[in-house]
Amino acid sequence: TEMNILKPKILPRASDHIDEDIEIIKNLEEKGFTYSISDGVYFDTEKMPDYGKLGGLSNSNVSRIGEISEKKSPRDFALWKFDDTKGWQSPWGQGFPGWHIECSGMAKKFLGDTIDIHLGGIDLRNIHHTNEIAQSECANGKTFANFFVHGEFIDIGGVKMSKSLNNELTLRSIEEKNFSPLSLRYTFLQTHYRKKLDFTFESLEASQNALKKLQNQVVNLSHTEEKEISAKYLQDFSEFLNDDLNTAGALATLWEMLK
Repeated sequence: TEMNILKPKILPRASDHIDEDIEIIKNLEEKGFTYSISDGVYFDTEKMPDYGKLGGLSNSNVSRIGEISEKKSPRDFALWKFDDTKGWQSPWGQGFPGWHIECSGMAKKFLGDTIDIHLGGIDLRNIHHTNEIAQSECANGKTFANFFVHGEFIDIGGVKMSKSLNNELTLRSIEEKNFSPLSLRYTFLQTHYRKKLDFTFESLEASQNALKKLQNQVVNLSHTEEKEISAKYLQDFSEFLNDDLNTAGALATLWEMLK
C-alpha cells in the first residue's frame, strides 16, 4: 500500500491444492512423460524436445539439492516425492508434490492453461520456470506463458542483498531513515528491471529529492490553466513502456515534458 502496489485478489496456499498437482501428474503419466524411482515420480526431460527453451540452463544448475543417481538425466525433476511419515495420499503412494508442480497446479486453477505475463526473480528462470514450462505445456498441450518478466538482483553497496549477509532492505528500515517508500519505488524505476541495481542511500536521497520536485510541479500545474499534452510526449512515453518496460526512458520523457 505504501508503495502504491495493489495486493493480488487471490493468495493461494500450495498445501490447499494438492488435488490439482495430482491431476497434472496423472495427465503427464498418461502421456508418457514420467517415470518412478525409489524416492519419487520424476519428469523425463528427454521426452520434451524443446526442454530448456527459456534459456540459461546448463548441467551445472539443474538441481537445487544433491543429485540422485537413479535419475535418467540430471535435468529430470521430481513431480511427487515419497514419504511414509508425512504428506498426502496419491496414486503413487504417500508423500508430497515437487517444488515446481505446486506452481503449475495453482496457476492452472486460477489463471487457466496459459498465463499472459509470468513474473519472478532472475534466480527462478533457469530451473523453476523452465520446469514449470515443461510440466504445464506437456500436460496441457498449450503455451504456459506468453511473456516472462525476470527481475535482476539488488546489490547493497556492491554486495548482493541476502538474509545470510544481514543486509536486507525493508520498508521499515527506509522509513526509519526518513525516506518515503515511494522514493524507493522511484529509485527502482530508474533502472531497467533486467539490469542489476546497486542500491545506496545516496541514490535514494536523490530519488526522494526528484520525487518531491515532481510532486511540487504537479501541485503547481493543478492551479494553472488546463492545457493539452503534446502527442509526441504521449507517444514517446508509451513507446518506452512498450519497449520491455523501459521505465527509465519513460521517466526521462516525463521530465522532458515538464521542462
